[in-house]
Amino acid sequence: MTATLAPTGLPARSFWLLRAASFISNFDRFSIAPMLVLIGTQLGVPLPTVVLAASGYYLCYGLMQPVWGVLSDRIGRVWVMRFSFAGAALAAVVSALAPNATVLVAARAVAGGFFAAAIAATLTYVGDTVPAETRQRSLSDLMTTLALGTALATLVAGALAHWVSWRVVFLLPGLLAAYLAVELRRLPEPQREPVTSVLAPVKAVLSSGWQWYVMAVAFLEGAVLLGFLTYVAPALEDQGVPTALAGAVSALYGVGAMSAAQLVKRLVGRVSPAVIILIGGVQMVLAYLVASASLATPALVVTSLLLGGGWSFMHSTIQSWATQLSPTARATGVALFGVALYVGSALATTLAAPAAEHQGYQGLFLLAAVLAVPLTAAAALGRARYR
Repeated sequence: MTATLAPTGLPARSFWLLRAASFISNFDRFSIAPMLVLIGTQLGVPLPTVVLAASGYYLCYGLMQPVWGVLSDRIGRVWVMRFSFAGAALAAVVSALAPNATVLVAARAVAGGFFAAAIAATLTYVGDTVPAETRQRSLSDLMTTLALGTALATLVAGALAHWVSWRVVFLLPGLLAAYLAVELRRLPEPQREPVTSVLAPVKAVLSSGWQWYVMAVAFLEGAVLLGFLTYVAPALEDQGVPTALAGAVSALYGVGAMSAAQLVKRLVGRVSPAVIILIGGVQMVLAYLVASASLATPALVVTSLLLGGGWSFMHSTIQSWATQLSPTARATGVALFGVALYVGSALATTLAAPAAEHQGYQGLFLLAAVLAVPLTAAAALGRARYR
């Protein structure tokens, strides 16, 4: 009997497993933002201390990308995902049981290191199995799943933290990760180029000038979007908005991303990648300008929706570009792209924490709007020149 194919050309079950892996990873990564203020209050520590649980997660998420990428190129995509989800499940349980801020920060860092394998592995799997001319459509489908994970993470995290406990929020993705560690055995391993040594993929990737360029763009993108996005929910909570409502507003980022991803799929092949990036960049600039002008709930609703749209337009295009740069070491190339993205995110989140503690949110969002301009220019011009 012939396996049912998803629109990507992959067997439907395989694509479902890839989307589930992406969903769980993104759910865990975005769940902490709407809980930062509440966790700090309950653990009796200032906001910058709790922010370390987020920035430490993002940093380890980024730094572990090349480790998983090299292992993926050498041992296999599926093995890496299964092993990493098993480790992530254990780290999530420790996070849920953390008795103090020190244990929580350490557990979240370890969780970030393990969950880091999922996104790069799923992107690489698509790169291995879907032709380049239709790949961005497949990646847009993954972006939709990532956006759903983001939306539900912030919505569910805010509600559960407010009505039940923030500890339950960390436990949920851990249970789902344990399930996937077993279920992913059903995912067939794709064919890949043989690797002669551990460092061979790294050398192949870093010999490309375009790889360095795209990594620089990813670093700035991580800082501008993911780093400053972390403070949308805290900006509302500091004004007395309940955690559940702040999480719901932040969750609209995912709604914007899901809606925009469907439009991006229709534009692929009809509009140049550089133009798609430009559309995304304009949305980011407008989003942060709105937030810098007003921190009222309606204004941050608009900000969240626009940032989600900007992510789908810009990031999916840059991500598709990253899968093309080093086809003989695709997993390592995508992983190093992830390093730049999440290190940029961690750095921006950490550096912005003192200003956020003193309610300097409007200045932070204005800075993000300014930084989004060179980001958009560099990404669009680079993609237009790439052949």
